[in-house]
Amino acid sequence: MQGERTRRLRALLHGERATVGQQPCPQRALLVVHGISSTALAFDGQSLTRERSPRLPTPLLVQALAALSAPALTGATALGLRLRRRGEQAAAREARLHERVAELEARCAELERTASCDPLTGVWNYRHLQLTLDREIERARRAERAGRQDGPRPLAVLLLEIAGFDAVIAEHGRARAGAILRDLAQRLAMEIRRADTLGRYSGQEFLVVLPDTGAEGAAQVAERLVWSVRRHLLLDWSSGPREPRPAGGNGLTAAVGVAVLPGDGTHAAVLLRAADKALADARAAGGDCWRGTSPPHLSQPLTSRADNGPAAERDRSGKPGSLSPCAGGDPLAQPVISQTPATVAGPGDGLS
Repeated sequence: MQGERTRRLRALLHGERATVGQQPCPQRALLVVHGISSTALAFDGQSLTRERSPRLPTPLLVQALAALSAPALTGATALGLRLRRRGEQAAAREARLHERVAELEARCAELERTASCDPLTGVWNYRHLQLTLDREIERARRAERAGRQDGPRPLAVLLLEIAGFDAVIAEHGRARAGAILRDLAQRLAMEIRRADTLGRYSGQEFLVVLPDTGAEGAAQVAERLVWSVRRHLLLDWSSGPREPRPAGGNGLTAAVGVAVLPGDGTHAAVLLRAADKALADARAAGGDCWRGTSPPHLSQPLTSRADNGPAAERDRSGKPGSLSPCAGGDPLAQPVISQTPATVAGPGDGLS
């Protein structure tokens, strides 16, 4: 009959299993909760009241339920502790991993710098020069493909050879001659812009890559490099270990060959051949000068201007140069005056 039909439901209240019993009341139901509490909740759809239950479980049943739930609660606590400990261990491992990655990145950067540097002079080596030249030529070609009206971006290549170094080796020995060559290379690196690249090509030959530089700018740089080699001071350590004094004359001269893109070619090998040919012309003229291949006025040496000092940096755009970035704080890349040359180079260093 309606109002007397009884049904039983199972519910989960506060983590405990509860029995819900419906009393034979027309509009009122009584919730009997089997738990530690000694109260029951009654509701009629509108209000919720609290009243004593006439059929609460006995204390023995409550104690039994508490005893049965104790292992579950203990296990949950232990599981939470284990999860927390594992989280702390994972965080510590992640921190150590980050430190290891940072250390490996620093070592990779150091290895890359070492692989790109000439160990004797502290400037870029042949490998880095080839990569830089290929990159700058591709950059110039992209400008042409992008619709540049006057062709690709200008690019100049200078091939410099230092003459008279055999006499320096004979007089000072290979150790000090190596220090002199390193000091001279750093001096040449300070005569170019930061955007330019200077590296050791072979022996006493250096290659300079000048992006965004035409014939006139290349002529100014070649003139300045010839002047710097001629005026570079050699240090004489014979007077004492602490007070080096400038020698009377260094006996060094430079011959420079100039090649310009696109007039002398649009490929690295073609530009290098053109620069080498111009260098041979400068060497045949007695050295201490520079030669170019095109336009014709580049074939005229400017030794008279070079005798009066280097061309001003204002003639070319860009910031003045600095020590080679390949030096990177390496003591081998410091000027000769800061340390005894005999401690920085040895025999068999490839000076000749």
